[in-house]
Amino acid sequence: MAQKKGELIVGLDIGTTKICCIVGEVGPEGIDVIGIGTHPSRGLRKGVVINIEATVSSIRRAVEEAELMAGCEIASVYAGIAGGHIRGFNSQGVVAVKDKEVKQGDIARVLDAARAINIPQDREILHVLPQDYIIDEQDGIKEPLGMSGVRLEAKVHIVTAAVSSAQNIVKCCAKAGLQVSDIVLEPLASAEAVLADEEKELGVALVDVGGGTTDVAIFSGGAIQHTSVIPLGGNHLTNDIAVGLRTPMNEAERIKVKYGSAQSALLDKDETIEVPSVGGRAPRVLARRILCEIIEPRVEELFQLVHREVQKAGQEDLLASGVVLTGGSTLLHGMPELAEEVLGLPARRGLPRNIGGLTDVVKSPQHATAVGLLHYAIKQQTEGRVFAGDASSFRERFLGWVKELF
Repeated sequence: MAQKKGELIVGLDIGTTKICCIVGEVGPEGIDVIGIGTHPSRGLRKGVVINIEATVSSIRRAVEEAELMAGCEIASVYAGIAGGHIRGFNSQGVVAVKDKEVKQGDIARVLDAARAINIPQDREILHVLPQDYIIDEQDGIKEPLGMSGVRLEAKVHIVTAAVSSAQNIVKCCAKAGLQVSDIVLEPLASAEAVLADEEKELGVALVDVGGGTTDVAIFSGGAIQHTSVIPLGGNHLTNDIAVGLRTPMNEAERIKVKYGSAQSALLDKDETIEVPSVGGRAPRVLARRILCEIIEPRVEELFQLVHREVQKAGQEDLLASGVVLTGGSTLLHGMPELAEEVLGLPARRGLPRNIGGLTDVVKSPQHATAVGLLHYAIKQQTEGRVFAGDASSFRERFLGWVKELF
């Protein structure tokens, strides 16, 4: 189904620290953002819903704000999912081509063959992402439709999630009066928003550092090679600061945003900050150095975990474009420099691109996932065929859940 001009699509990024709802209008040039609503998120931990009521009320607030700005009613959304339960792995399938020419049906069958793997009862397949097709020993085919051959192979990347976590997201949206068109893995969405095609071609690691999780997506040769979610994020920094400086959480967050740095070497030796105390004690004055000595090892540890994911994917020497950092936590001073140091790769901050409308509002790494959900939605609707094997089964499962709910 092609996009109708002027149609509205909505991305809902249900994050650990904030819920962000972005309304996009499909125009001839692409997507124009016409409304955005954000609200602090209460009810998630490490990317997973732990309190339905709190999450529902946060979603409602964010959606109402976006509806007001866009002047429309929001009924269905594309929701992002993350959390430590996400697993990504590669698989392949082979089928015989029916009439010596690859047709749509053959592609659907080969993707079905690739997804015919044994997964536990409590997990389900979220995405089957084609990487590469092989026809009669000829590899590197991105678009097999219409080619001649007798044997079609597909290499795919499969992403699975815990059924309960996906159901909880759907449940929260349903209680907030929203229908979920699809659940999308957050690093995939962020990648749609901030990566250029040539970066995906040369090899790039996208690292989306959020509040509760850090999502990693590795591309090379234009296809996704590895996805994972590390349950560490900006909240852990805030937590460390609160404990280390003995200050309330909201003050720790403010201090982190205002004075935090991942590179203590770049700082003035004599700089000081005032730290409020807990329980009505007098505030203290500390060296800014001390704050950064709390932050730096934590961020370093995070990038070491990312490095391990890159090694796990076997992509260490293939990331010619280096690393792209996005997500709210990457606004922290000195983060790209530290990433370069730990990973030994060039790093840059990624901002949402290829988007019109209220660009000044969404031109921030915090909104990468929500903007990416819009890109993903359009891509899926225009290239419905690629996700064909996936979308239909998602609809069936989804309707099943909705029936269970009501």
